[in-house]
Amino acid sequence: MKLVVAAALALQTTPVAPIVKGTALPPPASEEAAVLVPINGLFAAIAKRDGQAALPFVRAEGRITGAGNRPDGSPVVNGRGWADYAGTLKPGPERYEERMPNPAIEVDGDIAMAWGDYVFLVDGKVSHCGVNHFDLVRENGAWKILNVTWSRRTTGCPGK
Repeated sequence: MKLVVAAALALQTTPVAPIVKGTALPPPASEEAAVLVPINGLFAAIAKRDGQAALPFVRAEGRITGAGNRPDGSPVVNGRGWADYAGTLKPGPERYEERMPNPAIEVDGDIAMAWGDYVFLVDGKVSHCGVNHFDLVRENGAWKILNVTWSRRTTGCPGK
């Protein structure tokens, strides 16, 4: 009888295929929130137009790189180190705001990636949009942005 029950249970077990790379279950909410801390800190520094306020959230050797189009439509890729970028964030009359409402976050040990659509507003109006890709590392228990790469377009943006 035991053999029949064991055989019946074995027949009911369905093998599960491994998760396809890049579609893993999200990390626990607390880990996701921790990865977002430096990203939100960078967005706050942009909103304050204070480059020095951005520096505690990044690793100095990293880069910030944007890919988009010139006014004539030709492609352009611009990149700079974090110190140079911080020098470009200066006080001004316009109000900046960057939103990335639903980032996908992947974590493996002390590295993480956050990827998502963003919208950049100037004085409450959509200026441009695209996709942000953040490359982060955890050191001494805190996440830091190593690199950020984004695409930039002025058409097809939500709210524009």
